[in-house]
Amino acid sequence: MPLPAPNLDDRRFQQLVDEAKRFVQQRCPEWSDHNVSDPGVTLIEAFAHMVDQLLYRLNRVPDKAYLAFLDLIGVTLFPPTAARADVTFWLSAPQTQPVVLRAGTEVGTVRTETEEAVVFATSADLTLVPCELTRLRTHPADGRPVDLTDELLDGRDVAAFSPTPAVGDAMLVGLSAAVPSCAVVLSLDSRVEGIGVDPRQPPLVWEAWNGADWTACEVDRDDTGGLNKPGDVVLHVPATHTTSVVPGRHAAWLRCRVVPADPGQPFYSTSPTLRAATAFTVGGTVDAVHAETVFGEALGESEGVPGQRFTVARTPVIPDDEPFVVEVSDGDGWQEWSETDAFGPSGPHDRHVVVDRTAGEVSFAPAVRQPDGSLLRYGAVPAKGARLRVRRYRTGGGRKGNVARGALSVLRTSVPYVTEVENREAAAGGVDGETVESAKLRGPVQLRAQNRAVTARDYESLAHQACPAAARIRCLPAGDGAEAGGVRVLVVPEATADADERLRFEQLIPPDDMLAGIAGHLDQRRAIGARLVVEPPYYQGVTVVARLVARPDAPPERLHADALAALYAYLSPLRGGPDGTGWPFGRPVHSGEVFGVLHRLPGAELVEEVRLFPADPLTGRRGDPVARIELDRHALVFSYEHQVRVHER
Repeated sequence: MPLPAPNLDDRRFQQLVDEAKRFVQQRCPEWSDHNVSDPGVTLIEAFAHMVDQLLYRLNRVPDKAYLAFLDLIGVTLFPPTAARADVTFWLSAPQTQPVVLRAGTEVGTVRTETEEAVVFATSADLTLVPCELTRLRTHPADGRPVDLTDELLDGRDVAAFSPTPAVGDAMLVGLSAAVPSCAVVLSLDSRVEGIGVDPRQPPLVWEAWNGADWTACEVDRDDTGGLNKPGDVVLHVPATHTTSVVPGRHAAWLRCRVVPADPGQPFYSTSPTLRAATAFTVGGTVDAVHAETVFGEALGESEGVPGQRFTVARTPVIPDDEPFVVEVSDGDGWQEWSETDAFGPSGPHDRHVVVDRTAGEVSFAPAVRQPDGSLLRYGAVPAKGARLRVRRYRTGGGRKGNVARGALSVLRTSVPYVTEVENREAAAGGVDGETVESAKLRGPVQLRAQNRAVTARDYESLAHQACPAAARIRCLPAGDGAEAGGVRVLVVPEATADADERLRFEQLIPPDDMLAGIAGHLDQRRAIGARLVVEPPYYQGVTVVARLVARPDAPPERLHADALAALYAYLSPLRGGPDGTGWPFGRPVHSGEVFGVLHRLPGAELVEEVRLFPADPLTGRRGDPVARIELDRHALVFSYEHQVRVHER
């Protein structure tokens, strides 16, 4: 589908008529009857109509020719992409039989008077497998494992680790069945309290056995304070969890392992003990996508001629994990026709189609007539009368699918025993379809680069094509933050802030598959000998401590919330900075501009003090207060735990 051309005609029929009448008054002042009934005026209107049509066509030539040239070099509009989120389903109570959630189960946001609900659908089946605790072992770091199952069943107190815990000590919990992608509750009873650790930050990690190694589990809640008191531990078990087949250790194992304490973090002085323990499944997590899947849609019947085009009912067609396949009925069954980028390399018997995902148009192979009258075919043509259908495709997507954490709270598909649903992290990856103006800017870059990465701008443009979900990409050529002969590509993923505009540090770290996809795309297009590194940028943490005075008619609580939201929004690597497009790379932070941000708040009467502290987002350490925080040339700012105090006048 060619790129749509804009309407550039800015002159109208009446303007041409008025200009002609003014010209008549200058050249023929004796002609004074300008009413519509006059034959001369009729001629003027007829000529004005013809000129109007001529100008309309003439004024369309420059932009239309430009867009036609872009279409000739293969520039097409990028379709939107769908956001994805991990959705957790919570059971009303532990079940004795597996609960299966089929692919396509729908969840959504709350519908309001002004906004429609944003609907997500699960992309795979999820089975919530019931389980119970069957084994308990301890494994000292420098010793052999000891089975304590019988002691636990007798109600005796058993030590979770060595008498004097050491790094590497572990407690192994055996479950009756593997629970991949499930949420498991370990209900533990302990009598030991005050064993030296900080209950809010114990030096422990929970892991699950995947058949070859241990994989980290996400801890949703730990009421035990690091096995320090009775309570529940809620774990999200990874999808690779499996049952051990080693003789004598047949169980689905989870383990709690002691790790080195961070500087200033208390360590265990004595081992915590257990006197009772139970386990049960309470939920599960599955990937969901902001798109609707259409199965087996009929396209129509083939006419048996080259160059046929058909359009799907739902547009746009967004990229999918599975290939786009058109099935053609040949009388005995259905033949598969696969998608290709272009018909140029296709032979006369290749069953290929080209899909314009933005317009939803499916094109079959064309044929070119040769000088001798023969036809050169660039692909096979379905027989006349053959029925056509699309096996499956997805439609939807866009930036509106990047909902915040906890926004997906409505279960739209009824599932027995499931009462609650939530997304524990914000959805990401939703990108709107490309505009014509963006394609105009991309065309010259693509023509110059010729799908090869030579300059820094080439790397950035190709990286954006490989991953539209990346919010910002910056390339550092050799000698400018990269080693000789090397190229560093810095990637900032798209992220959705919480209700108070706050971003968490882990949201700004691109996932491994995003980095791998960009690296693989650029590796095929880089110059020979260039060493490529794709990684996130360095983030300089900034903490703002401010004191404000509220106006008499402004509630202090509201001003406090507005001030924090303004600070997190302005000092944001995605949508902060002076122009609201993201904090510029390497731009320092001044206390004066922060003062201005706070002073512009509607409820602020006076900003008494503003102090800046450099901070480490990973360790939480803060430096001395300064008036200006310098950033590395290719670093970005990150808001870390701002503090605002509001006084009433």
